Amino acid sequence: MPNNYDASAWFYDALAKLVFGKALVKAQQFLIGDIQPKLNILIVGGGTGWILEELTKVQASSLKITYVEISAKMLALSKKRKFGQNEVAFVHKAIEEYQLSQKYDVILTPFLFDNFSEKRIQLVFNQLHQSLKLDGLWLLCDFQVQENRHQIWQKVLLQTMYLFFGLLCNVETKTLVKMDVYFQHRNYVSVKEKTFYQGFIISKVYQKNTKF
Repeated sequence: MPNNYDASAWFYDALAKLVFGKALVKAQQFLIGDIQPKLNILIVGGGTGWILEELTKVQASSLKITYVEISAKMLALSKKRKFGQNEVAFVHKAIEEYQLSQKYDVILTPFLFDNFSEKRIQLVFNQLHQSLKLDGLWLLCDFQVQENRHQIWQKVLLQTMYLFFGLLCNVETKTLVKMDVYFQHRNYVSVKEKTFYQGFIISKVYQKNTKF
């Protein structure tokens, strides 16, 4: 099965910290800092689940969270997290195989689309778009390669990551797709953004601005 991180679950957080320090955590903390009470939240590809504990620091109760993760081992680690009085439904499926039967106030996709081919991105993006309420927020966190000669290291690091996780976790792509185009096509409004790790990581908050 492509894009399944079972093989890396036991060391993923340690490796991420070794390479990126606290940048991955800070990038996602930036996204969830303004989460309000009583929201219905969808998290896709939450990894080992530490984001649940960060959400609990912001709102200790009243959140309804659907947590979709393809990796059984990542999901098992996530279930051990402390999420206060928030309600969390854990779903062991690839997101494109999960029937989303409700509308969400917030969708969080941390480092999700960098795993996908463009064909799968189109499928998943449309699926999630239809499941986000009008005026809802889409919280996106991903890698980017800046186009200047001083940032060649970003391209080298990205290709090293693709090689490593491609072999270990069957990541299906070696190409990073720019997601801005998808949000612009659907008329999303960019609410705020911030970069981390010398611009290699970007966090963006989008607001849905159309029903269609």
